[in-house]
Amino acid sequence: MSTTVNRIGLARDAYKGAATTLCAGCGHNSITNHLIKAMFELGVAPHRLAKMSGIGCSSKTPAYFVEQAHGFNGVHGRMPALTTGAQLANRELVLLGVSGDGDTASIGLGQFAHMVRRNVDCTYIVEDNGTYGLTKGQFSATADVGSVQKRGAVNTYVPIDLCALAITLGGTFVARSFSGDGKQLVPLLKAAISHRGVALLDVISPCVTFNDHEGSTKSYDYVKEHEEVLQDPSFVPYYEEVQVDYEPGTTVDVKLHDGSHLVLKKLHELEHDPSDRGAAMKIIQEGHKTGTLVTGLLYVEPEAEDFATREKLTEKPLRDLREEDLRLSREQFDQVMAELA
Repeated sequence: MSTTVNRIGLARDAYKGAATTLCAGCGHNSITNHLIKAMFELGVAPHRLAKMSGIGCSSKTPAYFVEQAHGFNGVHGRMPALTTGAQLANRELVLLGVSGDGDTASIGLGQFAHMVRRNVDCTYIVEDNGTYGLTKGQFSATADVGSVQKRGAVNTYVPIDLCALAITLGGTFVARSFSGDGKQLVPLLKAAISHRGVALLDVISPCVTFNDHEGSTKSYDYVKEHEEVLQDPSFVPYYEEVQVDYEPGTTVDVKLHDGSHLVLKKLHELEHDPSDRGAAMKIIQEGHKTGTLVTGLLYVEPEAEDFATREKLTEKPLRDLREEDLRLSREQFDQVMAELA
């Protein structure tokens, strides 16, 4: 039996990683599968890929794809700085940063902002579930007003829309998608990886763990009240991954595991010009007013210079530069001194 290979002669298995330790049904696992498919189809060479991440459920994702690639798991919110350094040190690398809504929109917001405005050449994926999964379900900065925690608390703070912020900061590729919509997300991932400059993908990725809401007889609180507890195990029930399939220009109502609903609207190329920054902002704002999550390519500026090109940095990796490459010749030194005279 022959194995299908891509343009560089690798099978899809070459793009897999370790077995996931995330909850069954987590949207992050769907994103991992879509990443594997996108990079296999693009023919990304594993030795040229560098996977960067911070802290959180989302930041574990790089362990689950392209095992033979480079990887760096940094501290909370600092993935943009690590990625910027790696990109400037070796412009031959394909940089792919995976972060979460907490890692990006809270502690890492300043770093995110400057990476976008500098247009560092990388793909920036935000696995956005509106909650802090590792610390038991607090609201993140992207949680919508009126959204309810499993314990009944209602969010009263206006959310940070990362796509709108990226466009405002001069982002050159901005898109939003849903983890369960592979038909849309895979092409967006391929386009983002191919883009020269920062490519932001805000991917809504439902968390399946924190649905043991007040009133449930299967919740931790209920069980603790009705039995003598010896341990407090972190049991997470199994859920099927939420998937959708709908046409561009249409809207779909998605029921999530906790019974809540998410309204998705997929952009159609005849309805929106992704090169119009103002139109992109208008679509995002209209979505907020109607409670609709608009997905697709919101904005792209393909002719923009990335940070390294604008700063006239060498294409040759810094690690390969010799002393004679870095030291000015006598003629160059005299020229510099003459210009300063």
